[in-house]
Amino acid sequence: MPYSLTRLAPGSYDLHYDSRIIGSVVRTSGEQVRWFVELLRDLPPAERPAPFRELEHEFATLEEIRAWLGIAGDRNPGDAATP
Repeated sequence: MPYSLTRLAPGSYDLHYDSRIIGSVVRTSGEQVRWFVELLRDLPPAERPAPFRELEHEFATLEEIRAWLGIAGDRNPGDAATP
Protein backbone atom coordinates (compact mmCIF):
# COMPACT_ATOMS: atom_id res chain seq x y z
CA MET A 1 0.00 0.00 0.00
CA PRO A 2 1.35 3.40 -0.90
CA TYR A 3 1.00 5.06 2.53
CA SER A 4 3.45 7.51 4.08
CA LEU A 5 3.56 9.82 7.09
CA THR A 6 4.77 13.42 7.33
CA ARG A 7 5.62 14.53 10.84
CA LEU A 8 4.09 17.88 11.79
CA ALA A 9 5.10 17.93 15.46
CA PRO A 10 5.92 15.30 18.08
CA GLY A 11 2.94 12.95 18.10
CA SER A 12 1.22 14.48 15.07
CA TYR A 13 1.39 13.35 11.43
CA ASP A 14 -0.33 13.83 8.10
CA LEU A 15 -1.27 10.52 6.51
CA HIS A 16 -0.61 10.35 2.76
CA TYR A 17 -2.02 7.82 0.30
CA ASP A 18 -0.72 7.99 -3.28
CA SER A 19 0.89 11.37 -2.39
CA ARG A 20 -2.44 12.90 -1.22
CA ILE A 21 -3.23 13.79 2.39
CA ILE A 22 -6.14 11.56 3.39
CA GLY A 23 -5.89 11.48 7.17
CA SER A 24 -4.02 12.19 10.35
CA VAL A 25 -2.17 10.29 13.04
CA VAL A 26 -2.09 11.73 16.55
CA ARG A 27 -0.84 10.68 19.97
CA THR A 28 -2.72 11.38 23.19
CA SER A 29 -0.97 12.69 26.27
CA GLY A 30 -1.32 11.53 29.83
CA GLU A 31 -0.60 8.33 31.69
CA GLN A 32 -2.18 5.98 29.14
CA VAL A 33 -0.78 7.06 25.78
CA ARG A 34 -2.79 5.96 22.74
CA TRP A 35 -2.38 6.63 19.02
CA PHE A 36 -5.23 7.33 16.61
CA VAL A 37 -5.30 7.21 12.83
CA GLU A 38 -8.28 8.95 11.22
CA LEU A 39 -9.50 9.59 7.70
CA LEU A 40 -10.26 13.24 6.91
CA ARG A 41 -13.33 12.47 4.78
CA ASP A 42 -16.38 10.56 5.98
CA LEU A 43 -16.24 7.95 3.22
CA PRO A 44 -18.70 5.08 2.99
CA PRO A 45 -17.10 1.72 3.86
CA ALA A 46 -16.83 0.62 0.21
CA GLU A 47 -14.78 3.73 -0.66
CA ARG A 48 -12.32 3.64 2.25
CA PRO A 49 -8.78 2.63 1.35
CA ALA A 50 -7.61 -0.68 2.80
CA PRO A 51 -7.08 -1.47 5.65
CA PHE A 52 -9.61 1.10 6.98
CA ARG A 53 -12.83 -0.53 8.18
CA GLU A 54 -13.81 2.50 10.28
CA LEU A 55 -13.07 6.22 9.97
CA GLU A 56 -10.84 6.07 13.07
CA HIS A 57 -8.67 3.31 14.49
CA GLU A 58 -6.86 3.22 17.85
CA PHE A 59 -3.41 1.72 18.53
CA ALA A 60 -0.99 1.45 21.44
CA THR A 61 2.09 2.59 19.47
CA LEU A 62 3.13 4.38 16.31
CA GLU A 63 4.93 1.20 15.27
CA GLU A 64 1.58 -0.65 15.29
CA ILE A 65 0.13 1.99 12.97
CA ARG A 66 3.13 1.77 10.63
CA ALA A 67 2.80 -2.02 10.48
CA TRP A 68 -0.97 -1.83 9.93
CA LEU A 69 -0.47 0.60 7.04
CA GLY A 70 2.52 -1.28 5.62
CA ILE A 71 4.98 1.56 6.22
CA ALA A 72 8.56 0.49 6.82
CA GLY A 73 10.88 2.63 8.89
CA ASP A 74 12.22 3.50 12.29
CA ARG A 75 10.51 5.40 15.07
CA ASN A 76 10.84 9.16 14.70
CA PRO A 77 12.58 11.02 17.54
CA GLY A 78 10.19 12.32 20.17
CA ASP A 79 7.48 9.76 19.44
CA ALA A 80 7.95 7.39 22.34
CA ALA A 81 4.97 5.25 23.18
CA THR A 82 5.04 6.53 26.75
CA PRO A 83 5.72 10.04 28.07
